[in-house]
Amino acid sequence: MKRVIIMGAAGRDFHNFNVCFRSDPAYQVVAFTAAQIPYIEDRVYPTALAGPAYPRGVPIYPESALCHLIEEHQIDQVVLAYSDIAHAEVMHIASQVLACGADFCLLGPRSTMLRAQCPVVAVTSVRTGSGKSQTTRYVARLLAEEGRKVVVIRHPMPYGRLAEEAAVQRYGDYSDLDKYDCTIEEREEYEPHLDAGRIVYAGIDYAEILRQAESEADIIVWDGGNNDFPFLVPDLHIVVADPHRAGDEIGYHPGETNLRMADIVIINKVDSAEARKVQAVEASIARCNPGAQVILANSPISIDEPALVKGKKVLVIEDGPTLTHGGMALGAGVLAAERFGAAELIDPRSFAVGSIALTLNKWPHLSRLLPAMGYSRKQIRDLEETIDRSPAELVLIATPIDLRRIMKIDKPVVRVKYELEEIKPRLAVLLRDFLHSAESS
Repeated sequence: MKRVIIMGAAGRDFHNFNVCFRSDPAYQVVAFTAAQIPYIEDRVYPTALAGPAYPRGVPIYPESALCHLIEEHQIDQVVLAYSDIAHAEVMHIASQVLACGADFCLLGPRSTMLRAQCPVVAVTSVRTGSGKSQTTRYVARLLAEEGRKVVVIRHPMPYGRLAEEAAVQRYGDYSDLDKYDCTIEEREEYEPHLDAGRIVYAGIDYAEILRQAESEADIIVWDGGNNDFPFLVPDLHIVVADPHRAGDEIGYHPGETNLRMADIVIINKVDSAEARKVQAVEASIARCNPGAQVILANSPISIDEPALVKGKKVLVIEDGPTLTHGGMALGAGVLAAERFGAAELIDPRSFAVGSIALTLNKWPHLSRLLPAMGYSRKQIRDLEETIDRSPAELVLIATPIDLRRIMKIDKPVVRVKYELEEIKPRLAVLLRDFLHSAESS
């Protein structure tokens, strides 16, 4: 029996365990280690999810304990199972594992993808924050306009108490967001689909999630997380690239995998990117995947009341993961503040409190905006207090949801919205051709 540690971030790690290790007597998973997301270590993957071979569940440790765990438990193999990590960092981790005497492993699509009984369109990206969510919404709308019942399956985000997490979560309306005690990140992904009347599935056990989802779907849209590759075998794979970070499409794991697997690559944010960077991404696609269809798209920004921004001291709040492990120093909120004449973009570091202050210290590039971190109720309160302590005359919310639904903000608020806009519309035709091909085969 090989003894295994799975390195993860509460998503791909659990999926890899479920589909590759849980029922295989040749392996014993001794532990998970956790990184990237706050508050996900020092938990236990419970027996109810781990199965009868794990009567005490599987403990989850911080990644800093990796070498100690390898030595203490005589680990044979370490599996890296999280995403949006630079290629060089992957090999630094591999070197650390090898130096401790264990094998280092990455599990690929053939080992981990589940096959659906209905067509699957997957939307993934090359980096966190490329515009994957807005693309997923756009794709789902186009498919619905073709008369198909679309069900969305979202990459997992089990950040709460695992013993209380449902293996299958079905979101049909806003009450389900409260039922499952969703974090800000979860609400950002689920609410826009609910607004459009679409059912969303997520959770932990994706074999069972798939079984339930396909019972009420004509077509499934896989809504990816970070830059991970899909958990489902895609019949059509759409990948979003970000020219603001040109070069990252071939520099991050497993985003480059997605780029090489893509049927369609959408280069997003062309309206706000330098032409030379758009051309650099096009060159990467031509080298890595010359058979892919390439679509150029804008991410136009709109705000509720642009006149309110002019001349104001503005606190910009942007999507958290895009700014943290996504590495972005600006987003739609900063662009909107500058475009509509804000007098000042407030640096949040001097008045941040608690976990928000710790986040800003960890990510020093965040000097003109505030990440919408909300992985626990305490962190949401820290975010609320940080906003309240700021000298802002206006708060510019550039997250996919209105944060006022889950916290009190005693300052004037303007929301920033952004959707995908093809420069030369082609995706509807490509999807229509795909549907006809899928239904005739």
